[in-house]
Amino acid sequence: MIRTCLLAALFALGLSGCGFHLREALQVPDDLGQVRVTARDPYSALALSLERSLRHAGVDVAESGTRGRLAVLAIRSERWDSMPLSLDQFGRAQEYTLRYAVVFALTDANGDEIVPQQAVELARDYISVPTDQTGTDTEAELLGREMQREMTAAILRRIDAATRERRQAAQ
Repeated sequence: MIRTCLLAALFALGLSGCGFHLREALQVPDDLGQVRVTARDPYSALALSLERSLRHAGVDVAESGTRGRLAVLAIRSERWDSMPLSLDQFGRAQEYTLRYAVVFALTDANGDEIVPQQAVELARDYISVPTDQTGTDTEAELLGREMQREMTAAILRRIDAATRERRQAAQ
C-alpha cells in the first residue's frame, strides 16, 4: 500500500515537473450570442459534429430556422482525397494517404471576423491489401470518422485560441 502511494506521488511529481497540464475547456466570448454553423452540404457530418461540440461547451447554437443577427461558423469548403503511396510488383496500390481539408471562418453577429478564414488539413496513411478488400473499406471508414473527430477538435482549438487572444487584448 505504501509502495503504491509512493509510486503514485513520484509519478505525479514527475508529471508536474515536465510541464504537462490539462487543456482548459473551450471558452467563447459571452457577447458572441447564438452561433449558427453553416456548410455547403446541408447534411455535413462535420457541421453536425461542430454543433454538438459547441453545445457541449455551453455555446448557444441556433436552430436552422432561427432568424436575426447571429454569429456564424462557416465551413466554406470540405474536401476528402485518397492518394496511393506505394505499389506492389503488379502495379496495384498497397498503401494510401487519406487527406481531409477544411476551410472555415467565424464571424460575430456584426459581421466582424473572430477567426479569419483558414484551412486545416489532416492526413493519415493506411495499408490496403489488393487481394483482400474486405477489411480495407472498413479501415478507411473508421479512419475517416476518426479524422472527422480530430477535425472538429482542431477547429474548436483554433476558435478557442482566437477568442482567448481577443479577451486578453481587451483586458
